[in-house]
Amino acid sequence: MDTENKMRAILNKRKKLNLNDDYGIQSSWDEIVQVLGENEGNTLKYLENCNAEDLYWLSEVFEDIAEIIQSKELINCLRKLDEKFSELEMTNDIDIAESFIENP
Repeated sequence: MDTENKMRAILNKRKKLNLNDDYGIQSSWDEIVQVLGENEGNTLKYLENCNAEDLYWLSEVFEDIAEIIQSKELINCLRKLDEKFSELEMTNDIDIAESFIENP
């Protein structure tokens, strides 16, 4: 199953969770991070084709993904998406994610 299909299944499950289902939310976050942390190229391609709603849900774990991938390209991609979908107000989430990248 490719990244897009995996993420569609995970996000559909995540969107249905009760706001107070801490265990379910954490499990969904773990699944998202696992899939998007596997391969930087696939992650960037997936993110570039994401819609606003899915990005909204993914913004919950930007820092976790950044910590695993350790890529300035990821941050650049997220900043472009922040401009494209400014209504999502992801700038702070991206700034936090960027702080998880180790500087050489």
